[in-house]
Amino acid sequence: MSAQEEIKEKILSLNEVERIRIAEFIYDSLDKPDADVEAKWVNESEKRYQAYKEGRIQGITLNEIKSRSKNEHYSRASG
Repeated sequence: MSAQEEIKEKILSLNEVERIRIAEFIYDSLDKPDADVEAKWVNESEKRYQAYKEGRIQGITLNEIKSRSKNEHYSRASG
């Protein structure tokens, strides 16, 4: 058994709280996002939310998002 498989096995034997703590540790250990890029995304999301509140753009349902994503996946796979 490889070291990776052993780690997976050990993680799966832990309770939910312990697995969440490990997931948080791994997530926190990854590279942090670029602060400038993060700020631009925050600004963009605020603009979009304001436009939505003002009725300048409309939201779509989660089902529509899933449908579009599924269609894009199939068109890429077949193309």
